[in-house]
Amino acid sequence: MRNMEKRIYRFVDSPVGLLFLGITEGCLSDLSFAAERGRFDPGDGWKKAREPFRDIVSQLEAYFGGELKRFDIPLLLRGTGFQRSAWSELLRIPYGKTISYGEQARRMGNPKACRAVGGANRANPVAVIVPCHRVIGKSGRLTGFGGGLPIKEQLLALEKASGFIPL
Repeated sequence: MRNMEKRIYRFVDSPVGLLFLGITEGCLSDLSFAAERGRFDPGDGWKKAREPFRDIVSQLEAYFGGELKRFDIPLLLRGTGFQRSAWSELLRIPYGKTISYGEQARRMGNPKACRAVGGANRANPVAVIVPCHRVIGKSGRLTGFGGGLPIKEQLLALEKASGFIPL
């Protein structure tokens, strides 16, 4: 992290639990499940704020209400080149659809990189909006999710319940 960055945060309730939202230099840089963070203090360098999150919260509410299928939020996604490539591929998975880790690796041009894709998805800094929950095991089973499998299941059920392609 650069010393001069302006980093603000807010916690917000959602149907899948308390969410931590973080903005860095005007872009959403963090969205994680508060329980996953293990604490409610974001640490040094963060300042609590409400106002800059109005549009993000509004879009999240519309998503959880089944009214929003695609987010329009500026993102700051920091990671390795491979991670950013994996996250970019996640953004291409349509609402209400799932793919396997192997399929994601294949789409990235490296079909043998399933485990690396799983690691990159696990490092996704902006859960829900960068939809790593849409990636499942090749058998169709739910596997790995930073917020826990029950939350992954809830997110997939929400998207399925909105009338899109079933899993």
